[in-house]
Amino acid sequence: QHAEGPFGFLNPTRAHFDHSGLASGPASDETATPQESGDDAETRHEPPKQASGSNVPAKNVRFLWRSRDNRKGRHPLLVQEPLPGEEARFLTPRRTSHPREILKTVIKTFTHYPIWDISWLVAFIFTWGSVVWVINGFFVWLPVVAPSTEFDGEIYYGGGITAFIGAIIFFETGSILLIFEAINANRSGCFGWAVEQLVDKGRSGKPRLRVVASRHHCHHHHQNRRNFHWQWFPSWHDLRIHYIHELGFLAGSAQLFGATVFGVSGFTALPGINNHLTPQWRLNAAYWIPQVIGGSGFIVSSSLYMLETQQKWWKPAPHLLGWHIAFWNLVGAFGFTLCGALGMAYNNSGAQYQAGLATF
Repeated sequence: QHAEGPFGFLNPTRAHFDHSGLASGPASDETATPQESGDDAETRHEPPKQASGSNVPAKNVRFLWRSRDNRKGRHPLLVQEPLPGEEARFLTPRRTSHPREILKTVIKTFTHYPIWDISWLVAFIFTWGSVVWVINGFFVWLPVVAPSTEFDGEIYYGGGITAFIGAIIFFETGSILLIFEAINANRSGCFGWAVEQLVDKGRSGKPRLRVVASRHHCHHHHQNRRNFHWQWFPSWHDLRIHYIHELGFLAGSAQLFGATVFGVSGFTALPGINNHLTPQWRLNAAYWIPQVIGGSGFIVSSSLYMLETQQKWWKPAPHLLGWHIAFWNLVGAFGFTLCGALGMAYNNSGAQYQAGLATF
């Protein structure tokens, strides 16, 4: 067992565990490849029908715990592939980066809607919120770059209403769910895998072992389909002892703070309010400055989520999907912040162009 994180004064974000039935020797990180389980964990006592066709040989297997994966209800493996001529004692699922696994995930994205899953709700809400903000960007930027395309009330109604929907309905709701996701993260060491002994044996005469995803071995709340049995509020003791040292909780808190302040701009963007914010200092105070403060909260949040996925604070992790999600959120956060900063000089045509463009 080995636990580590980007900062020593915060809780670990990554750990390796050896299963007593899988221990066959040390596995170095240099030759081990992270591999995440898919939704095949929905099986309870037996592997999926297609399991035999989707298994790959492995020399060694270790459980990989990562705080972000744990929060999302995922169970990565560290799989050491055998060298040519070496015996593979284990069978494991294919990598999630395999084309077939990617295709399966894409199909499930459009056909499977687990509304009981906080992590799915977070992703769903922020995705549609981002779509709304892209539409908002067209409403406020396109008339500046191509005035001939402007229609009556495009910026006033189209821009104002979409800003309200994006900021209040999507960003604020999604940020609240991020906190719920953090306080409902499993803390009992759930790994979600079952180890099966196969009939056939390897060249050494030892039985081969197959590692299969199993919901029966998973204790994450994501498996509860019957009701929204979530923890709504952490105890003061847990908040002080655990969550205040958890990168995921700190990032979610920064996101919620930013979204709440940013929501002021969403409210004052509505038609009937925005056009009455005169003189300029009132517009700045009620509309543009909250965007700057809220966007700054998004920057802090995205940075913390990036750091959570990294082994070292200075070492990026572009091979991880979670790192890319946080990175592109960071790019968007800078855009929201720049929009507010440039908006305070909105009487300048160049600032109008850049402020509208920054929301993309």
